[in-house]
Amino acid sequence: MEKIYDLIIIGGGPTGLTAGIYAGRAKLNVLILEKSSIGGQIYLTNEVANYPGIFETTGSNYAEQLKKQAEAFGVEIISGEVTNMKFSKEIKEIKTSTDTYKGYSVLIATGASPRKLGFPGEEEYTGRGVAYCATCDGEFFTDMDVFVIGAGFAAAEEAMFLTKFARKVTVIAREPEFTCAKSIADKVLSNPKIEVKFNTEILEAKGDIQLRSAKFKNNVTNEIFEYKANEGESFGIFVFIGYEPQSKLFKDVITLDNQGFIPTDEDLATNVEGVYAAGDIRPKKLRQLVTAVSDGATAAFSIEKYVHDLKGKLGVEKEENSSKTTSEIKHPTKKLLDDNIQNQLKDIFSKFDKIVKVVLIKDPEIAKSIQMEEFLSEISSLSDKIEFQSLNKNENLELEKKIDAERFPTIAFFDQDNNFKGIKFSTLPGGHELNSFILALYNIAGAGQKISEESKKRIDNISTPHKIKIGVTLSCSRCPESVQSAQRIAIENSNLDVEVIDVFTFPKFREKFEIMSVPAIIIDDKLAGFGQKNIEQFLDLIK
Repeated sequence: MEKIYDLIIIGGGPTGLTAGIYAGRAKLNVLILEKSSIGGQIYLTNEVANYPGIFETTGSNYAEQLKKQAEAFGVEIISGEVTNMKFSKEIKEIKTSTDTYKGYSVLIATGASPRKLGFPGEEEYTGRGVAYCATCDGEFFTDMDVFVIGAGFAAAEEAMFLTKFARKVTVIAREPEFTCAKSIADKVLSNPKIEVKFNTEILEAKGDIQLRSAKFKNNVTNEIFEYKANEGESFGIFVFIGYEPQSKLFKDVITLDNQGFIPTDEDLATNVEGVYAAGDIRPKKLRQLVTAVSDGATAAFSIEKYVHDLKGKLGVEKEENSSKTTSEIKHPTKKLLDDNIQNQLKDIFSKFDKIVKVVLIKDPEIAKSIQMEEFLSEISSLSDKIEFQSLNKNENLELEKKIDAERFPTIAFFDQDNNFKGIKFSTLPGGHELNSFILALYNIAGAGQKISEESKKRIDNISTPHKIKIGVTLSCSRCPESVQSAQRIAIENSNLDVEVIDVFTFPKFREKFEIMSVPAIIIDDKLAGFGQKNIEQFLDLIK
């Protein structure tokens, strides 16, 4: 029988994960669809210190704990971008680029994304000095001057984080004072590496390939002043002026307010029966972690009653999920591949019907070679369908020529007939790129991710060879979608050669293309753009 979930949650941030935990614990069958990285914006937060009961942690650690807790309660989490939906009937339909899912209820928890300011030069220099994520891009500005635009919590917190790398951080705030909590503002104002200019706004940013200057205006004195980078240097501008709701997908399906937020009642129900909204996607005075998880819990409570009543009306027998009780939940270990991850990987690998071969070509002078070898040994031990070979650089020149290896260490993928599949990882496949690595294996040895007929035709029509390089860091939550899209195209068409490169392991690559943001996409040795791309967007870049 076709599976119908009790609840489908769109968005895997703290709101969606909390709703999943509460609904899963109530024995509902729950699916979470997340288009990028589980954890949402909180994953990119350096420090979480104002959540009750947690003295201090990182956003990434907190998000990982939420994810494991949700999975322990039987919640299914799938990576996928929602493209369409049908909410008019009692059974809701949600379409992604590859599948259609059905549910008795839906929770929209897509949150909000960084808002752009619109000053001259902002769009032109995005990825060339203008950035929106200190966690992703802060390290690119080591020993440089950095400007932070904004006066709220995000601006204050990110300014503090950037002092780890920048020579000096200057906060530019149109407001006469910070709008965040005084305790946080005081930390910023007392930091010797930070200067704050209130009542000030940015007018423009200029440069050549990178930023070289910027103009600012004091709105009290009307003084206009210009910053110029030292000869041969660049600088950074980080914009933190709030977020805009990720609701465009729903504008013709449910009611939005004038700012694009989704209004709800006290049960967090929208104007469409069976559809709920929670978190930063709805209008609220305080957008913080504590209100996000509160919304998730409230929504799950309301949805449990709604689903119970609807299934009773439809005469559907109760079918509980297989979640564990609280006492059965194991505390996670510190290993990269702990028992929970290994069990998930074994389940994925059990679906492989072909052999996939991974070859590591090591560089003894780079310590990461050993880490990559240990990682691949552990992965290959989980399935007899994964064959692993480790070689030293220059040990097999014919193989190096076959895969067109430029950097070492690097990992190359082959099918069971020893055909190179056009995928190389010149990075440790950990952090956010673990999923990308596993998907590459699955797409070669298993059934593979589905792609639309239109995308398949476009891929088949690529008749000339192209070399694609994607500059990433393991802390970048925006990189995996681009990596996975490029890999999928390469597996379908042998004219594509895709290499995933850690820009801090290979600084010469970063310097050659003057990369100051990730993901950085290089096609045929020319910079093609920055930012996360789905398959269709990637195909648009390939000429």
